[in-house]
Amino acid sequence: MTYSSQQRRSTALTTRTEFSPFGNKLVQSGYVNSEQMRQALIESRKSGVPLTEVLESISGQQLSPELLRQYKKQQLFELKILYGVEFIDPEVSQVGSTTVGKLIDTLIPADICRRHRLVPLSKHEDQNPPSVLVAMVDPDNLEASDDLNRILRPQGLALQRMVITQEDYQQLINQYLDELAVKQKHLEKQKSTDINQDLENLGNLDLDDAPDDMEADLGAAMKGAEDAPVINLVNRILAKALHEKVSDIHVEPQEENLRIRFRKDGVLNQAFDPLPKKIIPAVTARFKIIANLDIAERRLPQDGRIRRMFEGRKVDFRVNTLPSRYGEKVVLRILDNSSTQLGLDKLIADPESLQIVHEMVSRPFGLILVTGPTGSGKTTTLYSALAERNTPGINISTVEDPIEYSLAGITQVQVIREKGLDFATALRAFLRQDPDVLLVGETRDKETAKTAIEAALTGHLVLTTLHTNDAPGAIARLGEMGIEPFMVSSSLIGVLAQRLVRRVCGDCRIPYTPTPEELARYGLSASQDVGITFYKANSLTSEEIQQASSKGHICPTCNGNGYKGRCGVYEVMRVTEKLQTLINEEAPTERIKEVAVEEGMKTLLAYSLDLVRQGQTTLEEVERVTFTDTGLEAELKAKRKSGLTCRTCSAELKPEWLDCPYCMTPRFAD
Repeated sequence: MTYSSQQRRSTALTTRTEFSPFGNKLVQSGYVNSEQMRQALIESRKSGVPLTEVLESISGQQLSPELLRQYKKQQLFELKILYGVEFIDPEVSQVGSTTVGKLIDTLIPADICRRHRLVPLSKHEDQNPPSVLVAMVDPDNLEASDDLNRILRPQGLALQRMVITQEDYQQLINQYLDELAVKQKHLEKQKSTDINQDLENLGNLDLDDAPDDMEADLGAAMKGAEDAPVINLVNRILAKALHEKVSDIHVEPQEENLRIRFRKDGVLNQAFDPLPKKIIPAVTARFKIIANLDIAERRLPQDGRIRRMFEGRKVDFRVNTLPSRYGEKVVLRILDNSSTQLGLDKLIADPESLQIVHEMVSRPFGLILVTGPTGSGKTTTLYSALAERNTPGINISTVEDPIEYSLAGITQVQVIREKGLDFATALRAFLRQDPDVLLVGETRDKETAKTAIEAALTGHLVLTTLHTNDAPGAIARLGEMGIEPFMVSSSLIGVLAQRLVRRVCGDCRIPYTPTPEELARYGLSASQDVGITFYKANSLTSEEIQQASSKGHICPTCNGNGYKGRCGVYEVMRVTEKLQTLINEEAPTERIKEVAVEEGMKTLLAYSLDLVRQGQTTLEEVERVTFTDTGLEAELKAKRKSGLTCRTCSAELKPEWLDCPYCMTPRFAD
């Protein structure tokens, strides 16, 4: 008569006259009594539930890590004696999930692993004969051994067995299945945005094969294989852009091909390999059709809008076409605010700057300007300010082109220039609607600027945007529009300039020490920044990204880009009495900036360098986005004038120092 391994193990447990060392220790420590220990052993054998879980259930207390470790050692020792093979402890042996996954994918299928509760650990080509090491919950399982030998022997491989606990096996196989699910999801995403099949079928370029639904579901549309290839091609371009969370799509006809680029985190990159030249008219016409534009008009720019459903949310695309040498260029701005969290405290990291902005926004009347280039986050900042004032007792109205955010409780107006509804017209109408807070999307002409300032002077808080390089430059910009200085100084509360810099990937960033020359270029010094770690981005080229992806060596967080997401850089200029005097005197921008820095304004450069010191971004990003020699010069000039920066080595000084401790230059000497 033969006994199975489970029967042998059960008999070994039931014939013991005393508990195991682990059980004895639990009883001696008072964690459980003898009766509870016996009950736990019986219940664990009957139900198959691990003994540790049964004990925790009976006692109502968790086992300490030390006790769990001791139990596992005992369990592994018992398994070794029971089966006569060595045991494997993944925590100690550091089993590589990549190796396990590769062996399951190429050698021992996952269904065999799950059916017989085993995982392949490693392949040894240097042995004679070559062998595969397999960890098994039940090494005596003859059926499992037969299946493994049937797979390995034809390849000249021998089987080496080790025993593993049920818990460790489950953890390893679950890890493989989780990684497999992620890979499959990634492959499905790639398949849904793969345009190669559509390119092969572009013999039929009929654009009207499928009716256009202005709120069609993009995911469902991509599954419609019966659609014309060009329709599928455009859908996949839109879907890939949304999957990759880009901000703009550029469809650019070239002399020999069609180029498609995406702007992500402020940087343009090639999205696909160059597409055939012959599809340029068809792709351009398809974009114009779904944006409700005139496809017969090819000599003038046009503006349109596309709305699509994607993964359960509405996404808008602002479309502009422009005639060019080789065809019409199409640029789409993606307006997807579903993942955007409004709140000034979520945007502005510097406490002093945040406090100043809070004070400005809480004022009952006056003008607040937000400046910066297109795509610098001005609208998000404005709506974050509105969200703080949005209470039942406040009447808020906005006029925008286009409306990018939907905020409950406020009145939002879309500019319709064809009907005569522009910014100035809407703003004048707002003044007859008993407003408290007004938002004007853009101020580009004298009429809009003058109306906004008059509203600010008559008891309303007005927020609007300007296109200037920095905060002090907004004063000169209003002057160029023909606004009198006294109106500006009387109405203006403050100016907020901003930029967006890419956030360096925290998982693959590279620490390094800048040279003294590099630090000096940004107005920094080694003595000033002692103990601060600077980082570089681990950015890969397109070819390097493909190679790293194929080998599985790419950073999963940033996919080899070196950056992930963006963070804001802010320059907050609060209008003080001294600045009001300078505005009335029509002082030059350089003088206004110098005084603003003296009164505590942190420049865009200073703010971005603080982000570098915090490890949020890199000096390369600072140079790309915020570095200007004039900004650095004004900042250093103001610091030197106040005695806070050494005239010789540019080191930052403390107020109580009379001499520079780094180069011994007298601080206040002539």
